[in-house]
Amino acid sequence: MKPSTESSQPCRHLRTKRMYIPVLAEGALDIKEAHNDQSFYWCNRILSALGQDDLGVHPCDCQPGRACHEG
Repeated sequence: MKPSTESSQPCRHLRTKRMYIPVLAEGALDIKEAHNDQSFYWCNRILSALGQDDLGVHPCDCQPGRACHEG
């Protein structure tokens, strides 16, 4: 599912290593695919690269409307 606006927020359980590196943290969950297409993401709720719905996780996909999304 693609976000409808750039102000959409990915699920609060979405994680990437960039979030924990201060100089890289800003923009780590940008919804513009090209910005984060080389990053590895995981769902911190189930500690997997797949969400609870067995679909891949990425800032563009983990948006409101997805069954497992939490704001």
